[in-house]
Amino acid sequence: MAVATVAALLAALGGALWLAARRFLGPSVQRLHGSEHSSFMHGKTVLITGANSGLGRATAAELLRLGARVIMGCRDLERAEEAAGQLRRELRQAGGPEPGPSSGGAGELVVKHLDLASLRSVRAFCQEMLQEEPQLDVLINNAGIFQCPYMKTEDGFEMQFGVNHLGHFLLTNLLLGLLKSSAPSRIVVVSSKLYKYGDINFEDLNSEQSYNKSFCYSRSKLANILFTRELAHRLEGTNVTVNVLHPGIVRTNLGRHIHIPLLVKPLFNLVSWAFFKTPLEGAQTSIYLASSPEVEGVSGKYFGDCKEEELLPKAMDESVARKLWDISEVMVGILK
Repeated sequence: MAVATVAALLAALGGALWLAARRFLGPSVQRLHGSEHSSFMHGKTVLITGANSGLGRATAAELLRLGARVIMGCRDLERAEEAAGQLRRELRQAGGPEPGPSSGGAGELVVKHLDLASLRSVRAFCQEMLQEEPQLDVLINNAGIFQCPYMKTEDGFEMQFGVNHLGHFLLTNLLLGLLKSSAPSRIVVVSSKLYKYGDINFEDLNSEQSYNKSFCYSRSKLANILFTRELAHRLEGTNVTVNVLHPGIVRTNLGRHIHIPLLVKPLFNLVSWAFFKTPLEGAQTSIYLASSPEVEGVSGKYFGDCKEEELLPKAMDESVARKLWDISEVMVGILK
């Protein structure tokens, strides 16, 4: 009886929270993309890292619907192929573009193996891309790992910094030639509002002196922003743009390393359903930056909810951004 009573109270609280959220926050974010976005993306090739779930999957689904040719760069090929099959079925059911010889690549979905925790995998992936892909119109650096226990990548880097920053740093640099030859092209980097709680400690980038999983995640997201701003400077005059975004608080499996006490979990789930964004809602800014004519030529900016937002001074420090770039080049082996 007690368990049933608690469950009923939690359900009632969840319902009230849901109604309050919808009342004050409004309905779910609507798709922002009309016919001009569809024509803009038709047949364009888009690479999305971590596209088999969460934000990446939602971004892939919407860009496919707009007529893009999407390459899913994923660590787990089995899960990626399963997600790709689901996406293809959803596209057919929605009456989306049918891939074929006359489609110009529109609606085509390609799965490739990419493990951002392995520089060897990143290099092999990029070599395959350069051999097989004549163009790359949009690169979306979406994959990430969130507040994991201390562990290291294949190359000995702290996992969050290694995957969220260094893996994408190498990936982007190795694909820059293809992006430039495909110009006008775009790079979209997914960061987080939590960058505000991070700092770049050049004395301990690998967190070997101390490790705090929350701080290290925030540091990796700050690194994403500094990387974006430095890259924007380096790409001036190339007709390749790069922008960074935060998706807000989204219901995804990114928080799989976060331990929530068993008794609290039902309430947390209800609160997340009431207040957190769905993956499609969270993906709107990624989709906007990848596909909207409104941001043609815009570069080096930080976006949230499809609008430009202000950054803290530490995220705009050009000297720190240049130093981080130089050190990252050495860490990933671009410079010896």
